[in-house]
Amino acid sequence: MKIFTFDTTLRDGTQGEAVSFSVDDKLVIAQKLDELGIDYIEGGWPGSNPRDKEFFSRARDLQLKHSKLTAFGSTRFARNPVHQDSNVRNLLEAGTPVVSIFGKSWDLHTQRALGITEDENIALISETVSYLIQHGKEVVYDAEHFFDGYISNPSFALRTLEAAQKAGASVLCLCDTNGGTLPGRLVEIFADVRKRFDGIIGIHCHNDSDVAVANTLAAVEAGATHVQGCFNGYGERCGNANMASLLANLELKLGHTTIGPEKLTHLTSVARFIAELANLSVRNDQPYVGRSAFAHKGGVHVSAVLKDSATYEHVRPDTVGNRQRVLLSDLSGRSNILYKLKQHGLVDRLSDASHRELLERIKQMEFMGYELEAAEGTFELLVREALHPNLNLFEVVNYEVAMKSNGKDVQTTATVTLKAQDGIHSATANGHGPMNALDLCLRQCLAQLYPAISNVRLTDYKVRVLDTKKGTAAKVRVLVEWSDNRRSWATVGVSDNVISASWHALLDAIRLELMRLVEKDEAIERAVEDYCWGV
Repeated sequence: MKIFTFDTTLRDGTQGEAVSFSVDDKLVIAQKLDELGIDYIEGGWPGSNPRDKEFFSRARDLQLKHSKLTAFGSTRFARNPVHQDSNVRNLLEAGTPVVSIFGKSWDLHTQRALGITEDENIALISETVSYLIQHGKEVVYDAEHFFDGYISNPSFALRTLEAAQKAGASVLCLCDTNGGTLPGRLVEIFADVRKRFDGIIGIHCHNDSDVAVANTLAAVEAGATHVQGCFNGYGERCGNANMASLLANLELKLGHTTIGPEKLTHLTSVARFIAELANLSVRNDQPYVGRSAFAHKGGVHVSAVLKDSATYEHVRPDTVGNRQRVLLSDLSGRSNILYKLKQHGLVDRLSDASHRELLERIKQMEFMGYELEAAEGTFELLVREALHPNLNLFEVVNYEVAMKSNGKDVQTTATVTLKAQDGIHSATANGHGPMNALDLCLRQCLAQLYPAISNVRLTDYKVRVLDTKKGTAAKVRVLVEWSDNRRSWATVGVSDNVISASWHALLDAIRLELMRLVEKDEAIERAVEDYCWGV
């Protein structure tokens, strides 16, 4: 069955506490949602703020191939004739083919919030929908607080739907605005509505009881053919039903058609793209699209996944554009190590004894506070060191860092001394902080012997306190991300001294790149072999 998708990330999603999009952001996201195959894109409330008004003005230039851009607003104000209502006028001026309006379904809101009679509220709904239809708009009617309204006064709640449908609304969308309805009760109410009304009935759920996705799916099974949600679950308070989860569940679990299996493979990239523009991280444990959605840590799990991924994966990661990951930690078994070795093409190059030694080393490092799940570069270095136990490209003789301040500016100077195959190298450099100064010194010492390391650059740097009870004496973990213009990797260092932890992460990155070069450059490999024999 075809289930129509209505995405409100650009409107309801922006009401989330930490979510903010510029007009340019919203235009780009709208284009992405169209490419994904979303049926309706609710762009905002043109009468509520200048940003949304500008969005609709500029959105006229969007070349949407599938989606219908939708403007959002309310029924007319009680004191205004519909043709003189500024909110209704703004909806028409937005120039969208579809308008979504909300009206009151709960007698509490009608009496307390609006201060009008039930009959007057019915007139607001009927006249606003009818007026918009007369002006050529497709109308989606959002029955705000419908489930609370039905529980309080079912007769009145149903009359509001009847008014909207008779006036010409193409969709009646039942909203669990407070997010307090649980699936069993929601299905009972939805089924009663489905029995009384033909046409497209939609569902709009908030997540205040942590069941927004479950409620939406339950409504579909009770007859809903239109679903509303926000990507990554954005939205006011606890958020809205997560559109990414809805699309995957409807397609892969319930067998309905939303955007289709081919476009579903772009789900992860779109979810992460939207999160990037919101300047928020996709939760690692977010179903389907999170980094941990198909990540395996326990050794028993990994052993089974290597034989058949269905043993611990409910769907194939590639169906939603994600990938399987095996994590390394003190819970790791040999299967985790084997998986990683296959990933790096090294599985046949280590003996069983080396496998065991590597596993024990990893477990000990994790116990000390290292995190190899996010630092695959450090893991690769451990493997390569196991492959070449006698390979010693350089040794650190000593290093030091000094900082001076005149009260305004801070000057950082570092000195590093290394022993390499051609002798002792020493360098001193000023930098923008200790990490930069040490990095400059290390490169100066190695540049003549290994010029290719000039391509390695730092792209991200994170520090995390491991034992907060110790305050400023706490141990820290430094995770550093690197790139050499061909690939990216992360290395990790742990110490109760942040400079020492950073230094170890820096050393690991440089050592890893040099070991990679050794395997590709025969001249360097021969030089290293000669040096190793001489040690």
